[in-house]
Amino acid sequence: MLVIISDLHLTDGTSGSMISPGAFALLRERLEDLALGASQRRDGTYRPIDRVDLVLLGDVLDVIRSTRWLGSRIRPWDEPASPGLAELVNQITNDTLRKNQDALGVFRDIAQQGVAVPAGLANGRPAGGVTEPVPVRIHYMVGNHDWFYHLPGPAYNQMRRQVALHLGLATSPEAPFPHEPWESNELLQTLRRHKVFARHGDVYDPFNFEGDRNASSLGDVIVIELLNRFGRQVQEQLGEDLPASALAGLREIDNIRPLLLIPVWIDGLLERSCPQPAVRKEVKKIWDNLADEFLDHPFVRHRDTWCPVDIVDGLQKALKFSRRLSVGWASWIAQWICELRGAESGSYFHHALTEQDFRNRRAKHIVYGHTHHSEVVPLDASYAEGYTLHQAYFNSGTWRRVYEQTQLAPREHEFIAADTLSYLAFFKDDERKGRPYETWTGTLGISPYATPQYRFDAPETSRAPGQPISTPSVPLRAPHFAIPLAGVRTAGGGTAAVTST
Repeated sequence: MLVIISDLHLTDGTSGSMISPGAFALLRERLEDLALGASQRRDGTYRPIDRVDLVLLGDVLDVIRSTRWLGSRIRPWDEPASPGLAELVNQITNDTLRKNQDALGVFRDIAQQGVAVPAGLANGRPAGGVTEPVPVRIHYMVGNHDWFYHLPGPAYNQMRRQVALHLGLATSPEAPFPHEPWESNELLQTLRRHKVFARHGDVYDPFNFEGDRNASSLGDVIVIELLNRFGRQVQEQLGEDLPASALAGLREIDNIRPLLLIPVWIDGLLERSCPQPAVRKEVKKIWDNLADEFLDHPFVRHRDTWCPVDIVDGLQKALKFSRRLSVGWASWIAQWICELRGAESGSYFHHALTEQDFRNRRAKHIVYGHTHHSEVVPLDASYAEGYTLHQAYFNSGTWRRVYEQTQLAPREHEFIAADTLSYLAFFKDDERKGRPYETWTGTLGISPYATPQYRFDAPETSRAPGQPISTPSVPLRAPHFAIPLAGVRTAGGGTAAVTST
């Protein structure tokens, strides 16, 4: 059995909130349930599975989000091989491991003790009251927020040893943690046994990957030089003027996905939590000034010269309040991000269609993370010589808080938050009675801040425009695929007769 989770974004505690350690205790319970279900075989017998492989599909430890970068002149895009960078990343890594020792201890215990399932009897039934451990091997793949563990060298080997020790990893720390499956033979063989191809998915994000996973990207600059600096500067300049709900909301900006919707989130947050127009204006001014500095950053300006699309011009419209569109700002940002990827929607399933393992039918399941939006999309069904192959795209979602924009009145720039936990499980041979996969997503709603909210919607926007409050009448018709019953009156007033085929 193979289980995949991603995008935990565990930080050193200097930035936004993280998922509760109790969520990982839940993961352990779910692994035990999955192992028990996988031990039920297609022929109806019970036989404990031999092992569980747990793949952490990138962005597990979040090095980029630390505000430690602001206290140093070192940046990840300057010189990846510099000793100063390795030292700073090591400090952030150690702080992150200490901050999350309870959560990471769950992974370590799983790796050391396995998960317990009932022992199997010779007659193919589970033994009552007797359990046996199923070994668990944990594999670490990197994404765009923990790409430093993909760097070679003794200094990074030492960091990887610490990470491997705290998480109980099977992945060797003496070589870069893999970014692609073929960079680890054990990982590759594990995925292929389960007919799975998996990668973090950042390779399809032009903001977070530029062709080399041992190098920085625009996303790093956005987080360090804009998001992290913004939170600190607002606190220093306006901390005493902003209501508690506004300050609490601004600390959550890293939970907005995609990140370029953060100005939209700020706009809505200020409208409903800050009653003073002058203070709202000052917050937006701080953001615009930092956005100007970001856009003028040499790393960013260099991309304005070689990029075949107007990525920097688009960033000006997406990031700055002074350049915002009068209407449809949020929808324009979302559409522009899709266009940069050459896609029609926010889903990454279009990219799964191009994977070699999909096209040569080696993999039945194509898995990405990165987007924080769990999904299952059917891709293809092939039939040949009595054999059927179903192929699907999966996104592993996230284990953190996610803010999503409301749909009733997008121009109001309102968001609702929930803690989200998702996993994917894939079964081989006759495990799980021959079922190929299982997905699970749990969401825990967040109570709105218990502080005053100052904006009240006008009556005309209190319900969907043009929609009646209630439906006056509902025509009763059979589904279009149903066989009409004898004597049932049809919509045209006649009587339908039962037919058989």
